[in-house]
Amino acid sequence: MTDHRAKCWAELPSLVAAVQNAGNTIGLPFIAAQADLGDPEPMADQGGRPYAETSFRWIDPDYAYWRDRKLALQIAFLTAARLVAEPFFYSDGRLRTWRSTELLDAVDCEQARNTPNFGEAIIAPVHLPRGLVGAVFWCSREPVGVEALFASHAGDLHNLALKLVATHNEARGRPRNATVPQTLTRREVQCLRWAAAGKTDGEIGIILTLSVSTVRFHLRNAAAKLGATGRAQSIQIAAGLGFVGARAA
Repeated sequence: MTDHRAKCWAELPSLVAAVQNAGNTIGLPFIAAQADLGDPEPMADQGGRPYAETSFRWIDPDYAYWRDRKLALQIAFLTAARLVAEPFFYSDGRLRTWRSTELLDAVDCEQARNTPNFGEAIIAPVHLPRGLVGAVFWCSREPVGVEALFASHAGDLHNLALKLVATHNEARGRPRNATVPQTLTRREVQCLRWAAAGKTDGEIGIILTLSVSTVRFHLRNAAAKLGATGRAQSIQIAAGLGFVGARAA
């Protein structure tokens, strides 16, 4: 392990404590956290012990939710954390944030409504480069006026969540094999953007007035610079690094 990763592990206990203390202070003391929603393993300390067992409390002390490998695909809060990058809150069967968004309105919160002794919650998603998404949840067993708490504390909670998730992923060396990419050329980015839009090499060549071999040359160069193997991974990494946006070139 590198000295850098060892330093990150050393910083994590104080960050975990800060997350718990923040929840205790505002009346949302029940906490769940996951540094990578795509990882079926629970978020754990350097010795592999889940924070849900050693540090964070949950509403139902007898429910070991972190052992359910399918949970990340079923929980509405995790679905919402993948859809928006800003903090949001749960109250009275609905998810809301500081702005109006149809994405949160469309998330089905029936499971939360039907969970015994579940009151309200603030959720802070953490979206990191290369498609890595984590989240921290602060919850209560009864209504606590979460809308007002959100207005006062959401920014600080989101900052804490970012520090915890980013530091934990850095300590674990995630994402694996991540390197600082070389600078992409304008042509490489253009080819990637059109590839992300579903265009074939021939179609990209027509759009950019390039030969098919030249398009493939630029895509191969981009893949090498991004540390990708294949077209799909090139597009994924480029999107996670902000080279490919929501609109094609």
